[in-house]
Order: sequence, then structure tokens, then C-alpha cells
Amino acid sequence: MAAVNLIFMGTAELSCASLAALLADARFRVAAVVTQPDKPKGRNLAPQPSPVKVLALQSQVPVLQPQRARDETFLAQLQSFAPDLIIVVAYGQILPPAILDLPRHGCLNVHTSLLPKYRGAAPIQWAIANGDSETGVTIMKMDPGLDTGPILSQRRTPIDSGDDSQSLHDRLARLGADLLVQTIPGYLAGDLLPQPQPATGSTYAAKINKEDGRIIWSQPARQIWNRFRAFTPWPGAFTFYGAQDKAVLLKIRGARVVERPGVPGEILQADREGIIVGCGQQALQITDLQREGGRALTAREFLAGHPLRVGEKLG
Repeated sequence: MAAVNLIFMGTAELSCASLAALLADARFRVAAVVTQPDKPKGRNLAPQPSPVKVLALQSQVPVLQPQRARDETFLAQLQSFAPDLIIVVAYGQILPPAILDLPRHGCLNVHTSLLPKYRGAAPIQWAIANGDSETGVTIMKMDPGLDTGPILSQRRTPIDSGDDSQSLHDRLARLGADLLVQTIPGYLAGDLLPQPQPATGSTYAAKINKEDGRIIWSQPARQIWNRFRAFTPWPGAFTFYGAQDKAVLLKIRGARVVERPGVPGEILQADREGIIVGCGQQALQITDLQREGGRALTAREFLAGHPLRVGEKLG
């Protein structure tokens, strides 16, 4: 049987596991990789390739980087590869019908949630932030909607108390890659038929912004702790200390929930055991933190150079 002729579209680190799995499987031939244009990064703002581009070039696969997926020249390039199938994983642009209809078997997407829950840009972070006990990956056949296409397969995984968005991201990337290479043959053979998503239970996972990491101390400590895990490593959980006109940003690097009542945002304890701050329910014990422009320190190290007093407020 001839290898399935594929185009792979992806940009983020999440995409790399699926691309690597396809490249390593003789049943598939990745004819080209499509990724976002290089973006300026770092102090010198030098253009940097996406993780997917780096992997593709290492594997000697042609790379296409259109500014817009709707560009007619780019569409002509895609047609020249005559793909049987297009695989999309965290590409970063909405695909027009001209691309969705181009391969004879359509386009498949790896999405890191159990659709229809958490359609949208940040399903991993919001699953943790909302305190979910499990999540998973979905392989779906794409349609013009936002993550609304029919489902081919799903796989579940628990969200452990030790998970943050990075650890869950890495596990879902591997699960998605494994499920993808298992799903494609059955789909192409007609043994695995796309099933419409359930009509109920859909939610939207909005794109994360920096302000999402700001701690709202009136929330229950468990909710703050979930958001701390969800927004690690980016944008991080943070709060402010000091007078409003001289407020200093403090980034929380380690924390746990403790059973202690107190006024939300008020420092209840600040000693070698940690910094305990009152919340809407229970309290949060900060074990590691970082002052803006400084380095990450344990609470004990931090207090040695930056005294915090019981009764003062964070916010």
C-alpha cells in the first residue's frame, strides 16, 4: 500500500509530537509542512522560526510560511502537492473552505480537549483553572466552524494535583500524536466514521492574556491555586505589594492551600514556614516567589531581604 500523502499544518510546540509521529511512520509521507512566518523575539528582535519549522527542516521536509492561509499563491502551492489529507495541530489561523475542501479526504485536527468542551485557543489552561478532574484529546474532521467538526476519536487523561499547564500540555501532545497515527488508517479505510459533536455541553476556552494571571484574593484559595497551576509557566500568577503609586509586582512560583481563615489579601503569617495570605475561603501559603526584575526565591530567602509584615495587604 502506498504511503498516505500528507500536508502538515502547525506552529506551536504542541504540534511537534504529532509531526514527529507522522514522520516516523512509514504509512505516511509528509510532502510539506505549513507554519506561521518567523516572528521577532528576544532583546534584538531577531526573526525566530517556529518549533515546527525547526523540526521540518531537520527532517528535510519543504516548509511553507504564508502570511495568510487565504493567499491564492499559497493555495496553488498546496494544490501542487495533491495531498490525500491535511493534518492540522495548533496552526494558529482559521482555514478557509478552499483548504478544507482541497484534500480528497479532508482535513483532520488534533484538539487538546474532549470536544465539545473547551473549543477555542486555550483548552489546557482553562481545564486546570476550572478545577476539572480530567481532560483529553480529540481527533476531528474539520469544518468551517471553530472546533465544531465531527469527532473521529477521543482519549482521556486525569488532571493530577501536581499538573500545571506545561506538564499537561506535554502529556496531551504525546496522547494526541499517538491517537492521530492510530486514527488515520481506520478513517481512510472507512472503518471509522466521523460522528457529530454532542448538541449540549459545549464551552469556549478563550485565549489567555497576561491579566488572567493576576490573583483575585477574594476568590477561594482552591480556585486561586488552580489558576496558579493553569497559568504556569505563562503568564504566571502574580499580585502586587506596597502603596499603589509604588506597587511592586510579586510572581508566585510555589503555593499550596491551607486551612486558615483571614481577610482576603491580608498577610496572616510571614516567617520561615512561608507567607500565608487570606482568601475568600481558606488561605494560600506561598512557598516560592519572585520580585519583578529579581530571581525566584523561597519564602524564607525572600523575607530575609524583603520583609513582609502580618496585617499588610497584597492586591
